[in-house]
Amino acid sequence: MTQKLPLVKQIAYAFGMMGWSIMINLISVILVYLYIPPTSSGLPNLITQVAIFGIFNVIAIVTASGRLIDAVYDPFIAQFSDQSKNPKGRRIPIMKLAIIPSLIFCCLVFYPLREEESTLNIVWLVFMLIGFYVSSTTYIIPYNALLPELAPGSEDKVRLATWQSVGYVFGIGIASNAFNLTDLLQHSLSIVSRISALQLTIVLMAALAALFMLVTVLAIDERKYCDSKPSAVPMKKALRQTLTNKNFQLFIVADFSYFIAVTIITSGLMYFVTVLLQLPETIGNKLMIMMVLVSFIFYPVINYLAKKIGKKIIVVFSLALLSTIFLGIYFLGKSEIDPLVQIYSLIAFAAIPLASLNILPNAILAEIIEKDTEETNENKEAIYFAVRYFFVKIAQTFGIALFAMFLIYGKDVGNDFGIRLNGILGFVLCFLAAIIFMRFKEKKVNS
Repeated sequence: MTQKLPLVKQIAYAFGMMGWSIMINLISVILVYLYIPPTSSGLPNLITQVAIFGIFNVIAIVTASGRLIDAVYDPFIAQFSDQSKNPKGRRIPIMKLAIIPSLIFCCLVFYPLREEESTLNIVWLVFMLIGFYVSSTTYIIPYNALLPELAPGSEDKVRLATWQSVGYVFGIGIASNAFNLTDLLQHSLSIVSRISALQLTIVLMAALAALFMLVTVLAIDERKYCDSKPSAVPMKKALRQTLTNKNFQLFIVADFSYFIAVTIITSGLMYFVTVLLQLPETIGNKLMIMMVLVSFIFYPVINYLAKKIGKKIIVVFSLALLSTIFLGIYFLGKSEIDPLVQIYSLIAFAAIPLASLNILPNAILAEIIEKDTEETNENKEAIYFAVRYFFVKIAQTFGIALFAMFLIYGKDVGNDFGIRLNGILGFVLCFLAAIIFMRFKEKKVNS
């Protein structure tokens, strides 16, 4: 008989997401900005910005290649986790092995071989990104597969997904302080090179992230809190059963569109701040603090409404609201309104839909998995999360690639059309995601 997961263990579970979030957001926020910075940043170009076939730049191809290889790897680690017969559990032992490689590769991504434009930097970045994405996937797929096992009821799933979301948002907040910590280190330690100060910041933040990931591994005993059985379903059959689930198909298509849009916002934040509004880099952490605070205000509201009216209607409304916020990105810096008011207002409004879209999708997916397990009598938790993250990674790849490609059409003050185009793209994607998810069939809510 398994025990109910106590509050302290739910918080410990959230620490794993916080650590993973710090690492993945360091990559999302800083990677493009470091390797092809705007001219006002004081950083050198590290790789060529020449367009290939007139539309693809090298950073888009490099990030896409790392993500695609990682995405192909997803179902293999998922199947390995689902079928594991390790006496200590199917998930935690695998997660433990992934922490140190994730830390090492996360740091090495930001240590190019040359501090100038070089082909060697391109080759280095390809291999370091592949190493990081594969290592972090080895942690996050089993981690997410724990959610339906640790939270048996619908309300339990929403509650644990809420703590998971808190961890993710805190991770974004910590990663967003990278430029502030870089300034502090550069001045207090008299570091001449801007890149060297940024690299030291990455090492410190990635080490903190690894410690957070370790908290989950040490705190949760699968044998005590999970009643799981190794899956005997072959990978081909498991993937077929997963991909033919109609509700899961709708979930994935909407999720895919949403993550392309969110990746565009994450990759573009420093450009929105420094180019469109001509504000300093260091304002990034203040924006993230505001987003975190506004999000947390709405977390109890979302939990209450999910019980009263269901998750579907909240997700559809959130996607529609987010689409209008993307339109706001296109108009940043075009009005007489104070730039600080523009960006703070945009982030505050964005925090409302992002709060629900950080909490509810994992709870919805956990219910899809639970229903599938009841119908097939087969445990395929990790496969479902692997397929979901396969498409998330493809979406993030498209998001980074599209953002980087659009920069060809302008990424500097006075020549910013490429940055603004991303606002239009985000609007279209979120609007489509809202329409698609309206077809999702949700179990009736008992009032």
